[in-house]
Amino acid sequence: MSFDPSLLHNNGHGGFANGTSLGVRETGVVEKLLASYGFIQCSERQARLFFHCSQYNGNLQELKIGDDVEFEVSSDRRTGKPIAVKLVKIKAEMLPEERISGQVVSAIPSHLDGKSAPGQVPTGSVCYERNGEVFYLTYTPEDIEGNVTLDTGDKVCFYMETNKHTGAVSAHNIVLVKKKQSRCQGVVCATKEAFGFIERGDVVKEIFFHYSEFKGDLEALQAGDDVEFTIKERNGKEVATDVRLLPQGTVIFEDISIETFEGTVAKVIPKAPTKNQNDPLPGRISARINFTDKELLFGEKDTKSKVTLLEGDHVQFNISTDRRDKLERATNIDILPDTFHFTKETREMDMLSAQRNHAVRIKKLPKGTVSFHTQSELCFVGVVEKEAVPATNNKNSSPSKGKEKDAEEGEIAYEDSGVKSTLPYYIKDLEGGAYPQLGDKVEFSISEVKRTGQQSAVSLRILNRAVGTKRLLGYIATLKDNFGFIETANHDQEIFFHYSEVCGDVDNMDLGDTVEYTLSKGKGNKISAEKVTKVAAVNGVGEDVSNTMFLGKVVRPLRSVDPSQTDYQGLIEITEEASKGQSYPFGIVGMANKGDCLQKGEMVKFQLCTVTQTGQKMACNIVPQRRALVECVKDQVNLIMQEIGESKKLFFHVKEVQDGLELQAGDEVEFSVILNQRTGKCSACNVRRVSEGPKPVATPRPDRLVNRLKSITLDDTNAPRLVIIRQPRGPDNSKGFNVERKSRQPGVTD
Repeated sequence: MSFDPSLLHNNGHGGFANGTSLGVRETGVVEKLLASYGFIQCSERQARLFFHCSQYNGNLQELKIGDDVEFEVSSDRRTGKPIAVKLVKIKAEMLPEERISGQVVSAIPSHLDGKSAPGQVPTGSVCYERNGEVFYLTYTPEDIEGNVTLDTGDKVCFYMETNKHTGAVSAHNIVLVKKKQSRCQGVVCATKEAFGFIERGDVVKEIFFHYSEFKGDLEALQAGDDVEFTIKERNGKEVATDVRLLPQGTVIFEDISIETFEGTVAKVIPKAPTKNQNDPLPGRISARINFTDKELLFGEKDTKSKVTLLEGDHVQFNISTDRRDKLERATNIDILPDTFHFTKETREMDMLSAQRNHAVRIKKLPKGTVSFHTQSELCFVGVVEKEAVPATNNKNSSPSKGKEKDAEEGEIAYEDSGVKSTLPYYIKDLEGGAYPQLGDKVEFSISEVKRTGQQSAVSLRILNRAVGTKRLLGYIATLKDNFGFIETANHDQEIFFHYSEVCGDVDNMDLGDTVEYTLSKGKGNKISAEKVTKVAAVNGVGEDVSNTMFLGKVVRPLRSVDPSQTDYQGLIEITEEASKGQSYPFGIVGMANKGDCLQKGEMVKFQLCTVTQTGQKMACNIVPQRRALVECVKDQVNLIMQEIGESKKLFFHVKEVQDGLELQAGDEVEFSVILNQRTGKCSACNVRRVSEGPKPVATPRPDRLVNRLKSITLDDTNAPRLVIIRQPRGPDNSKGFNVERKSRQPGVTD
């Protein structure tokens, strides 16, 4: 198109010199924009019009592709083609919507700002999510609210703008919500069992991190290591993630001045800080710095002098400035030689006060040579006035009793040379398993700490129980997760107890252990055992044990095996002809193996004994007679076919097989049964093979196949035939198998 721009301009917005102007205003969209001219797509009709930049009324730098414009149509003098004149930019229609939250996907390139040609304004893009789908919108620098620079990953909110002519959708009025989280640095200040804390390098704050977020050798991580991490919010709290080690010395919290200053101690660090003392810099130094009076903080690590600082001491120091909050404090504090003249104080110093003591000529002595306590050779007798309380831990404590409790000391009243006095004692200093109670008469020795002279009672031994204190004996019958049951001394019932009432370590208790306890009533007037203490084993079933071995059958198991029954005791009926039909009860003490679980209907061997307290005949030394066949073998778990009770099948692990034998299906075995207190299921243990089962033999071919083979003839065309598709090849790629077979050893190659 030949075009003379000088002929177009006629007083800004007039018609062409030799053309016509219809005077009707139309609207359109800038479709193309070059240095001095462009093209417009009409909105009301299908037409594309040329325009010259001189016909635009406004700042040409603000005009860009996609802008809505209003214009008049004229014709070119030379060609007669319609062109647009008297252009005016109009504001695009915006859809009324709420602000949308999104994220910057692509930031506007900074190197193109202000350098692009007209119509080539640099753009960026943002994205937002709706109903699981992600949508992308473009934006320009003019769409950003405020004097901020958006980077990729920043969280923003914006409105959507839709051009009604082109349908193009873009983001505008973009507001920065949160900058992209960059990597932070810090120093590990504490490490626990599975987590730790990092002192941040950007703010004066510590942040939590879990060891699963550490990327590196966890064994090498220790307090004082420099790390970098990313901050994320979880459950409303900031935590450090993707924690990685940095070279030592990378993170610097403070800058220390080269110049040395002088000042006076205004407040010293307290020797015994109170529990509410949270200030890490309790000390104060007054100094004149740059003609200004200042009071600087300092802590224990800031003192350099070996001499204890007192108020009024004349000191010299450097100033440390924290990079994070610009806090200034005094450090490298050293007392000046003229401080005693300055304070007018008489202070004596010797080698011990000016220097630290160091051990020299060290010699190792036999273990036990050095003792911090002295113990009296004489034994004293006293009465317990206050019971000592042992420390409780999470395992033994009841959930309703709150946090862990420390051990409390008890008190013993005694008389020495006519002088009455009291002495503290602790649970750890007891001899024997029984715990002394209020009013008990005890024997003890006196231990004295050499440095402090503090005395306490040790080697306590109970002589006599107080009158009215009823301690009962029993036997551990059941142990659950956090409670158990005690079989009474008469073996006729069981008493509940919680692990929080156990005096000592629950892990040391086993089934059948002898314990001492007292009875109490809890909620609902239910009787339970308190102050359960493991004591030395006693003969709980009496001394009169018959030598005769009986054969019987379990008629009723213990209630721990069958909780549905009302009676605690189990019952065994003699099956021998001489005493057939006679039944005898049994308890946990009567079991030869306390962990064994006797089922209803099992055959057992046992002896009879007489209970001392009641004179009752009971079964004791009960040994089950269990034999069964191994039904199948699967990996590390075998299945026994058990023919007792309701013909239940029992599982057992191969580790329970005695002598390391490999059992096969059909083997006859002897075993014991144990009850898993947590799951309530029984399994076999101590499995011993009695006899091997029959060896597996090849199953004969069924008669129907044998008869079919007999009826097949080679001449029968309908009979199945063997057709060789490809001749076999050996390992050397030759036809057939010519390589000689030979035995090989595992792991050995030619």
